[in-house]
Amino acid sequence: MRYIILTVLIVYTKCDDYYTKRNQFLKLESDLSLGGNTTLTVKEGIVNKCLMIQKLIDADNAFDHPETYNFSRHFFSYKDRIPTSKVYKIIKAMPKGAVLHIHDMAIMGPDYMLNITYMDHLYVCIGKRIQFLFSKTVPKTECCGEWQLMSQVRHAAKNVTKFDLEIRKHFTLVVDNPDFVYPTIKESWDTFMQYFGTVLGLITYEPVWQQYFYDALDSLRKDNVMYVEVRSVLPKLYDLDGTVYDQKVTAKSYRKAIKKFVSAHPEFIGAKLIFAPSRQVDAQTVEEYVKLARELKNEVPDIFAGFDLVGREDLGNPLIEFASILNDAKDLKFFFHAGETDWYGSSTDMNLIDAVLLGAKRIGHAYALTKHPVVMKHVIENDIGLEINIVSNAVLSLVKDIRNHPLSVFLSHNLPVVLSSDDPGAWEADPLSDDFYIAFVGVSSKFSDLRMLKTLALNSLKYSALDPVEKQRAIRSFHQKWDDFVENFDCSKY
Repeated sequence: MRYIILTVLIVYTKCDDYYTKRNQFLKLESDLSLGGNTTLTVKEGIVNKCLMIQKLIDADNAFDHPETYNFSRHFFSYKDRIPTSKVYKIIKAMPKGAVLHIHDMAIMGPDYMLNITYMDHLYVCIGKRIQFLFSKTVPKTECCGEWQLMSQVRHAAKNVTKFDLEIRKHFTLVVDNPDFVYPTIKESWDTFMQYFGTVLGLITYEPVWQQYFYDALDSLRKDNVMYVEVRSVLPKLYDLDGTVYDQKVTAKSYRKAIKKFVSAHPEFIGAKLIFAPSRQVDAQTVEEYVKLARELKNEVPDIFAGFDLVGREDLGNPLIEFASILNDAKDLKFFFHAGETDWYGSSTDMNLIDAVLLGAKRIGHAYALTKHPVVMKHVIENDIGLEINIVSNAVLSLVKDIRNHPLSVFLSHNLPVVLSSDDPGAWEADPLSDDFYIAFVGVSSKFSDLRMLKTLALNSLKYSALDPVEKQRAIRSFHQKWDDFVENFDCSKY
């Protein structure tokens, strides 16, 4: 009998030891993850309890019913159901810091663009593609059909509502059958680039541009964003008589809009500009880009943040083609798009190496980073921010099932992640809340909680291009907004 009792005790001791070690593993992994070492206050704990009850309900339901799990499908198939989520509603109300990776011509959605088409003096050319241009007289610019006054074309339509719905389709990538329309990355990007060609003539009309950006800032503010760094190719603005202005005028128009907006909304920290022209050019053109960037740095230093090269990485020239030029331009802060590819070992994939060697302050997308352990180690050691755009990567065909996004690895290793939204207007997403929601519910650990969300928001200010004094002010402002959010939180509202 004594032998049996002793045997049972040994078994229980071994089991206790096993579960102790298992719990240690779980705690260590939790502590190592992004936000894992953050301590919540009592009131934050109340918010977190409400948040996590809803998250676990959603997660358990999805696990039990994988056939209805949204995040394994295309974003367009479930985006309109996101606002019904209680988790989303909490995230929507939460201060989210800054957006550090967003492109100017795709912030506002298709309804905003459609509204512009009701302005006077707008001409339209409808052919194989649609073009818009504001002008006092019939434009002489070549088009794929004939230029007609938009007002007259609309008036001639038998059904104006139906006509507007057809026009609206040109201002969005959203379709009812995305898996059929966008079977590969080629179709996604072809439509995406066509989108920019379509809206260009609408929003680069000088009176529209400044108002457009003002309204874009307001849309960010309403999504509880307090600061933005906008990437721009600095398109040349024009007026009714056909005068085309140089790119410095575009930058100064930004500054006017920012000052006007901050004056009207002093709680909004502001905005800065990252000059981000096309990478599908030769070395001589990049030299001209760098020259202009330096001029902008001197003429609008209060809003100039740095330099990038944009466009579909797989088709554009890799950074190595311009390494000697860019290596001599380190007086500019670099925020390079790099690693936005599925092709391991390709020249696009190698952009990650050149981005860190050139001293990038942040890396845009960094989707392929997990395949480069040395680069990842360099990112950690040098605290290089990673601008992750979860919805963009799904819409533009890098990842199908969002659970497979490398962000899950970045979060588990506490990498310097910043969530952004890239081109939310083009796919009718929120300026930031949709990306936060999908990252939180679809990518992060089931048990990642308010600590992770708060850390992501703070990261967006920590890795911004604000100078030290501005950054301290922004972080203080964030904490005030966060405390107000926590203090006034009422779980029954969600």
